[in-house]
Amino acid sequence: MRASGSRDAAAPRRVRSTTGRIGRVLAGVLLFTLTWLGMALLIAAAIIHYHWGKVTVVQVLMNLMSMEIGGGGGVIVWVCILGIGVAPLLMTIGVLWWPSILRRIRRRRSTSARHHGPSWFGRSIYGVLVLALIIGGPAAFVSTVQVTDYLEAADSKFDLGDHYVEPSVTAEGDPRNLLMVYLESGDDALGDDELFEKDVYSSLKQVTRAEDGWQSIDDLRQYDGSGWTMAGLVSSQCGVPLSGILSAASSGSYAESGVGTETYLGGLTCMGDILEDNGYTNVFLGGANPSFAAKDTMLKDHGYSKVLGRGDWRDAGEPDSSFRSDWGLSDQRLMEYAKDELDGLHAEAEKTGEPFNLSVLTLDTHEPVHVHDYCRVDTETEATSVYACSMNQVAGLVEHMEEQGYLEDTAVVIMGDHLKPADPGDAFHEQLGAHEDRGLFNRIWIPGEQELTPMRSDIDQLNMFPTILEVAGLDVKGHEAGLGVSAFTDEVPEDSAQSLSPGAYAELLKSRSAEFFKDAWVGEDVTP
Repeated sequence: MRASGSRDAAAPRRVRSTTGRIGRVLAGVLLFTLTWLGMALLIAAAIIHYHWGKVTVVQVLMNLMSMEIGGGGGVIVWVCILGIGVAPLLMTIGVLWWPSILRRIRRRRSTSARHHGPSWFGRSIYGVLVLALIIGGPAAFVSTVQVTDYLEAADSKFDLGDHYVEPSVTAEGDPRNLLMVYLESGDDALGDDELFEKDVYSSLKQVTRAEDGWQSIDDLRQYDGSGWTMAGLVSSQCGVPLSGILSAASSGSYAESGVGTETYLGGLTCMGDILEDNGYTNVFLGGANPSFAAKDTMLKDHGYSKVLGRGDWRDAGEPDSSFRSDWGLSDQRLMEYAKDELDGLHAEAEKTGEPFNLSVLTLDTHEPVHVHDYCRVDTETEATSVYACSMNQVAGLVEHMEEQGYLEDTAVVIMGDHLKPADPGDAFHEQLGAHEDRGLFNRIWIPGEQELTPMRSDIDQLNMFPTILEVAGLDVKGHEAGLGVSAFTDEVPEDSAQSLSPGAYAELLKSRSAEFFKDAWVGEDVTP
């Protein structure tokens, strides 16, 4: 009976002991997971802040997820893999094992049991530090990626669909050939030779002088919430901010739509679509891998029949010396290819009477700073010389057009894709960080213009969509397309997004506009 009673009493103790062990294991797993997550998010926030400053949720989703080891920010890829993937795991193991390591050290050094564990003060400090890491990591990430702004946008009373204007375009005028050159980080402030060692745009300004008929938009701004290449391309060619991918992801038809691989904002009518409908041949040349950030998908889905990039230049036999390993082909070689492409397109246009659009995106001025062999550094800051060297190559392309007589029938738009980042890890951080009201460098050439039409100033990239169409000689109904109004008119319709107050306009661009973007991304018509 006594043995039976002893067994009966031992059973609950075993259950409690087992339950206690399971509880300690689960608590340990939870503590490890929370500590690892806090560490990973803290490091991720630090990396993002150093390389890009504050970014948006959309920018993270559409840029970081598409990075590639070769030709798409390879260095940053490895930094992210090691810094966000490997380092937090090792550091978490070290942090959580540290008390155990200290206890073992003390046991070896002391014969007194009262010295085997850390003091209550040491345990308290350790607990506070771990708690700070668990809370501080997510908080830093939320702040850096502006998650709060993204969540608040869901409650916005504004919707892009209320202001979006489907382009209505005719070619009753005189369609012109078009050359577009996007300048990587083409910040107009870099032309200030009092702020920098020299005016990096000097050579380009020399071949695009106002007295020769070139125009520019004063204070061409980067739209609020932009700041990376794809945002610049989409805003200037489609007239909307690059956003809404999460709204599309919530749609049941998202998975079947091929978003990011086969389609890209297929519900919108963009510049390439309109030009293609009006007989244009659309060609894009870039030094980087065109699949980075789904640039090739966007262009091919909107009227571009030919998109060439890093792999194509490799296949053409370009030597390693022509490339920077992290991104792609030098601007010197890219502009030589652009001249050849321009010659071929122009000859074909003269033969067939069908116009063309050649779009080119420079690369050398992308961070981190890389000096190609063709560029002679003659400034204390290497980045200043690199910018000037890149602009020299673009100026050479303009000179080629003038020498060949192409400026007589070919319009030209040169513009920065976005402002130069002024983050802690970037060149010119100190100069640009304190420089307010920065704009995008731009130059516009319209052949045959005797009396130049004044251009509206203080506009953003969204307005470039209808502006570029009119530069190409097309008639745009009401001068409106997307959210933009052409710079060639001072009459902004009252119901246009451009008529909103600055605060309301900024809120509109950041609004979730879920239904609008769902339709835009999955390829459905966004107009009611």
